[in-house]
Amino acid sequence: MAEAKGLAKPVKLKSDLAEFLGATKLPRTEITKKLWDYIKKNKLQTKTENGKAMNAGKFIVADAKLLTIFKNTKSTSKSGKLTDLTNLKEGQTINMMQMAAVVGANIE
Repeated sequence: MAEAKGLAKPVKLKSDLAEFLGATKLPRTEITKKLWDYIKKNKLQTKTENGKAMNAGKFIVADAKLLTIFKNTKSTSKSGKLTDLTNLKEGQTINMMQMAAVVGANIE
């Protein structure tokens, strides 16, 4: 069987994400899926920035568990856009488009 490559290749998780997901290595696709499963299960989406959680919309409300993961995120994309969530507080939101940066910041 061929070795998994790209997004399907298991990567090592940093401690906060490993504790949250209950695994030390997962493919990026599975990490993202598990994060979204948690967000949807706990109705942590909203249609407005820093709005009340309502289980719909493009913003993700940081609860105490997600905050431990989100706060590890400080990265610059190839296009030069900075994603800095280090000062995020519980109840504040991130744009769902920032999830790739969150995953990237929490793997080794």
